[in-house]
Amino acid sequence: MPSLGADMESGTLVEWLVKVGDPVRRGDIVAVVETPKSTVEVECFDTGTVEDLVVEEGQRVPVGAVLARLGDAGAVAVPAAPPAPAAPEPSAPPTPAAPEPVAPSTPVVPEPAAAAVPAAAPSPMASHRARVSPLARRIAEEQGVDLGTVTGTGLGGAIRADDVRRAGRHTTPSAPSAPSAPSAPSAPSAPSVPPAPKVTASPAPSTVAQASDMRRSIAALMTVSNREIPHYHLTLTVDLQRSLAWMKQRNRELEMAERLVPAALLLAATARAVRAVPELNGHWVDDAFRPAAEVDLGLILSLRTGGLLVPAIAGADRLTVDETMARVRELTRRARAGRLRGSDLVQPSITASNLGDQGVDSVLGVIYPPQVALVGFGAVSDRPWAVDGMLGVRPLVTVSLAGDHRASDGATGSRLLKTIDRLLQTPEEL
Repeated sequence: MPSLGADMESGTLVEWLVKVGDPVRRGDIVAVVETPKSTVEVECFDTGTVEDLVVEEGQRVPVGAVLARLGDAGAVAVPAAPPAPAAPEPSAPPTPAAPEPVAPSTPVVPEPAAAAVPAAAPSPMASHRARVSPLARRIAEEQGVDLGTVTGTGLGGAIRADDVRRAGRHTTPSAPSAPSAPSAPSAPSAPSVPPAPKVTASPAPSTVAQASDMRRSIAALMTVSNREIPHYHLTLTVDLQRSLAWMKQRNRELEMAERLVPAALLLAATARAVRAVPELNGHWVDDAFRPAAEVDLGLILSLRTGGLLVPAIAGADRLTVDETMARVRELTRRARAGRLRGSDLVQPSITASNLGDQGVDSVLGVIYPPQVALVGFGAVSDRPWAVDGMLGVRPLVTVSLAGDHRASDGATGSRLLKTIDRLLQTPEEL
């Protein structure tokens, strides 16, 4: 179980995307884990063949616990796993010998394959129980999705949560056909059934529970930050005239989907500046500052359902502005779709908070422990500004720094802000 955040102590294995005998490679998505803040896709750390799934779906385990064991990659060719899902059909012939759909035995019939014989008795849940993840089954029950109509995209045709969500989006529009009851001439009193659609208006309890878990997790982390970290704050107003002019010129050369926004320039400049001022790039652990080997820039993202996530842009100081823009766009899309990966949630070495799109002038941030600094950006706005003794209107942004006084002081923080300013005056070098 990987650590998917500084405050994570345990996680719940929601869904296995592989089975015993499957070949896997380093970087493959093999499981889905639920943390207090998000549902995260976990990548495999090595290449080989799955020998044992140690943790069962739905089980909560601490960080560092073994989830699965891999065997030698040489055994990869042995399992013929993909054709295996066809196994349920062979199991059907033995059972037709006892076709007793008449017997109204209420207990769940242990032979799901028998559901293929009678037309009225089959339960879509039962017929797919062996190949449906718990999360997918729960969502199907909440949204009233018939699993018999869902096509699985997981390994071996397994039905995943996303498959059910897609099916739900396609099937819900057909519900309004219920009001066509007037066409039934012989049963005028039947219209007492329509109240059922009201159920769809109720909020999903799992979403509410996850939102409250996220809020508690954020509260605990910020409480520790305010209690243990002696913050100091600095701000600097930066003229973005040259940066925005360069960005407009660059955007003329790019496709619409690849065009830059000011945030890409601000984040790229921050990463390069942090590399030049390494005293703010690292963690405070065991009463000592431990510098990070590279700049893993955390990006605070607000979710539409409420709460925050802080995925990291690994090696951000080595990326160009275009590459930074692509990573920001990708992380934002995956975070808001609930499809972040474990590698996205490595511990950042410093975090940036951009609230410019919210219209605020400046950000006085709270440091995410065990980090020792947080850079904030307000809105880019046209304001009066003097250049070479001449007053004019320029696009300005207020850059702020929250620093940990145990690891640095105001002079070091000022150096970081001035470096960000200098880099933004030469955007072509980013």
